[in-house]
Amino acid sequence: MSSFSLQKLFKFALFSVVFISMATLAIASFQFRVGGEGGWTKPTGNESETYNEWASRNRFHVGDSLYFKYSNDSVLVVNHTSYTNCSVSNPILKFKDGDTVFEFDRYGFFYFISGERGHCKAGQKLIIRVMVHPAMSSPQPAQSPMEDGGSNDDGDGWDSIWGPPPHNSTIKQAVASYFMTALGGMLVIMYLLM
Repeated sequence: MSSFSLQKLFKFALFSVVFISMATLAIASFQFRVGGEGGWTKPTGNESETYNEWASRNRFHVGDSLYFKYSNDSVLVVNHTSYTNCSVSNPILKFKDGDTVFEFDRYGFFYFISGERGHCKAGQKLIIRVMVHPAMSSPQPAQSPMEDGGSNDDGDGWDSIWGPPPHNSTIKQAVASYFMTALGGMLVIMYLLM
């Protein structure tokens, strides 16, 4: 093979690896819309599922985010005790802009409630369990419900802290990872055959 052809092949391979790496990063996280089209609202009793039933059907990872759409309301990030008691007095974070995006920066449990009087007790509350992704780790895991005096069922739709087998939001990332591995293998074989 000529030096020119080898150089072109190397540039093509390098471009492919860079392009696929960028594509992998672009699909590495997922944004979930809390409450679907209805958004973050006080339940009326006509909903087909609670917020926690919705959460139990999904799989959340570090880097994923929640999108809360609401009006005349707020989103409070609280600890397990405040979640269980619907206490709005000491939130970890408070959002009231109507378009809140909350990104998960660690694995563990996250607790959300409405800051409006009576909304949390009516069911406007949410527990999210962020899973450890094999490619990521976090030095500070979140406190589990059991460490804060919680039980396995607070009457909120979560029969256990793990929930049923959820929908995987990051399946695209796994496919991209396999693709990157296959591409790397092909490049090694091409290199060895030259």
